Amino acid sequence: MVDEVVLLGFWPSSVGTRVKIALAEKGVEYPYREENLQDKSPLLLEMNPIHKKVPVLIHNGKPILESLIIVQYIDEIWKNKAPLLPSDPFQRAQARFWADYDDKKINHIILKRIILSSKGEEQEKAKKEFIEDLKVLERKLGDKSYFEGDNFGFVVVIFVPFYTWFDVVETFGNLSIEAECPKLIELVERCMQNESVAKSILDSPKIYDYILQMRKELGVD
Repeated sequence: MVDEVVLLGFWPSSVGTRVKIALAEKGVEYPYREENLQDKSPLLLEMNPIHKKVPVLIHNGKPILESLIIVQYIDEIWKNKAPLLPSDPFQRAQARFWADYDDKKINHIILKRIILSSKGEEQEKAKKEFIEDLKVLERKLGDKSYFEGDNFGFVVVIFVPFYTWFDVVETFGNLSIEAECPKLIELVERCMQNESVAKSILDSPKIYDYILQMRKELGVD
C-alpha cells in the first residue's frame, strides 16, 4: 500500500515548519496545501473540527493534529531513516519534556509578548524572560552538538524553526540573541547545514514583512 500524505499549513507557522523538517528527514513526499486562516477550507474544518487550526497531517485519509504529536507520529510510522526520538524510555521522556518546554516557553513568548506587544515595561519583562528561557536551553545543550548528543533529533526539530523569528525578535525587541546565547546560534547554524532544515526553514525577510503588516493591523506601533 502506498502512503497518501497531505500537509495542511500556513506559511509563517514555525510549528508547521517542524512537520516539514520531520517529513524531509524521513524522505516522505507529499502535497502541501496552504490554508487561509481567515477563510478556512472545508478540508481543514473536516480534519480538525475541534481547534480548526494548522498544521494537520493527513495520512491515508486520517488526520493527525498538534505539531509535537505529528512529529512523533512521523517518527513512529516511517522507520526507514534514523529515528528522531531515542529508543531508551528515559531518554525519550527527556526529549519529550524539552520539546514541550520549547513549545510552551519559546513559542508563546516570541510572538505575543515581544513581537506584537507595545514598548514598555511588559515587553521588557517578556524580553528578560525570553533570554532566561533560552539560557536554560543553552545549559541543556552544553558542549554537545545537538540537544540529544551527536544526533540530530526530536528536540532540535521542535526548536530550530524558531530561528526564523530571531531577526524579528531582535529588531522589535532591541536585543541580541547571539550575544546572550552564542551556543544556541551555533546550534542553529549547524542545523542549517542539514538539507531537511535548509529546504524547510522560513525566509526571515518575508517573516519581517508579515510581522510589519500584523503590527500595523493591530495598531502596535
